[in-house]
Amino acid sequence: MNALLVLQGYLQGIFPMAEADDIYWYDPDPRAIIPLENYHCARSLRPIINKNTFEIKFNTNFREVISQCAKPRFEEDGVWINQTFIDVYTELHELGHAHSVEAYFENKLVGGLYGVSIGSAFFGESMFHTVPNASKVAFHYLIQHLKSKEFLLLDTQFINDNVARFGAIEIKKSVFKKLHKAAINKANSFFP
Repeated sequence: MNALLVLQGYLQGIFPMAEADDIYWYDPDPRAIIPLENYHCARSLRPIINKNTFEIKFNTNFREVISQCAKPRFEEDGVWINQTFIDVYTELHELGHAHSVEAYFENKLVGGLYGVSIGSAFFGESMFHTVPNASKVAFHYLIQHLKSKEFLLLDTQFINDNVARFGAIEIKKSVFKKLHKAAINKANSFFP
């Protein structure tokens, strides 16, 4: 697996995941997305955001974010991000296609997320936190950033409780393919 192969996968609407040392490509049906216009900040999160509890940064510590995302959340959890992923996505970051949103507390990285950007599409990959609400605040700032840049698509791949709380919905693969094509073909830049 290399950065250009992964980029080609995203251009086709598929994405890789690792199991042990094996890499598998996924093209789920249905597909989960978060319609940007449907996102509303949770009432419980607003006081944390208003107090500026966390300092939010973009793309300052990508490798550490993906490395933290690679750790199992619970002892019995498996992981789908291996060292190959860390290296390849760090290369994608250096090429300007992979990005991180980071939450800091007292100058320490305590949460964040990463994903891949092509055109006006952002493909969310994973998030982590070591302090409650840190990844949720980072995600809130990601959404605000994507809205301000007029992105068309936020792909979350699969539905789960974590993304459902942010407004994720499932759509048919055929609908996703149309949204995907329009989004990757609309020129844009993730960078401010």
